[in-house]
Amino acid sequence: MGLLERIAEIENEMNKTQKNKATAKHIGLLKAQLAKLRRELIEPKGGGGAKCEGFEVAKTGDARIGFIGFPSVGKSTLLSNLAGVYSEVAAYEFTTLTTVPGVIRYKGAKIQLLDLPGIIEGAKDGKGRGKQVIAVARTCSLILIVLDVLRPLVHKKIIENELEGFGIRLNKEPPNIYFKRKDKGGINLQTMSNNSELDLDTVKSVLGEYRIHNADIIVRCDATVDDLIDIIEGNRVYIPAIYCLNKIDQISIEELDIIYKIPHTVPISAHHKWNFDDLLEKIWSYLRLIRIYTKPKGQLPDYETPVILIDGKSSVEDFCNKIHKQLIVDFKEAIVWGSSVKHNPQKVGKDHTLFDEDVVQIVKKC
Repeated sequence: MGLLERIAEIENEMNKTQKNKATAKHIGLLKAQLAKLRRELIEPKGGGGAKCEGFEVAKTGDARIGFIGFPSVGKSTLLSNLAGVYSEVAAYEFTTLTTVPGVIRYKGAKIQLLDLPGIIEGAKDGKGRGKQVIAVARTCSLILIVLDVLRPLVHKKIIENELEGFGIRLNKEPPNIYFKRKDKGGINLQTMSNNSELDLDTVKSVLGEYRIHNADIIVRCDATVDDLIDIIEGNRVYIPAIYCLNKIDQISIEELDIIYKIPHTVPISAHHKWNFDDLLEKIWSYLRLIRIYTKPKGQLPDYETPVILIDGKSSVEDFCNKIHKQLIVDFKEAIVWGSSVKHNPQKVGKDHTLFDEDVVQIVKKC
């Protein structure tokens, strides 16, 4: 029996099994088996195999955004109108066959855009070129899922299922679970909050499938079996996503008002360039980028070319390393103007956290 047949068999058994406390252990075991088979499908034991021409795109700029969607939903038109890059556009399916890169500048940041070939159902199982498409998506800072506004929910569910099957978690944070293998002592499970799904028997069942019989697990959230498997597998990526509902010129104002209430969604018309301002602002918010302006001694700050950092990785040391690695070696102190300091200006050390639109002057050792 091949991998796909075994996966289908386990999925079929999971669908047939009634979900309750008595079957939780069995379902956990099936989910662990399914995760192992999916990993084998994504990363074959024999090695990587031949690379597909057009999918190896060098990462450039401050962030990378991947456009994912079904064929002919308007990805190429959106990229063309956003970045001025020509990606072949037609009214029939599968026009884009390789990755088409483009670049936009927004608020001083250089953002790389990738128009990926149209995804199809079964991509995670190796159908079409879905495997390569989703592999590129794993390297993105943000995923733009482009949907046709006339049939959004069906496509949305299929795309989410394909990405989930490839280890991509959309708009989620990693589960707060500590997991460490050890040489002896058995399975030690500690739960710091109420757990509706994970108990010792279920955890032992899942770990047994991975041949792990000695481990420490501390669960600090209401975690599911899927969360535990994600932590054990260790190859999941957590990426923010925005759903672009395209072709809003074909719906009514009343329908548009309803669409606006859906989380993580921006309604647009790629052809008419409608609502691009909202889209760009949401992209900036989801990328969590911040601008830091440099100020050479005795000169005015440079507001034209900010140094772009990621919120949460925006210390003075990160700022120095973004400019040049040698700068932190010669670093003495920094003088900062902005919302991150109590006094303007204020001298700070390398561990100080910078906020958006701070102005920084670096003082070197004598």
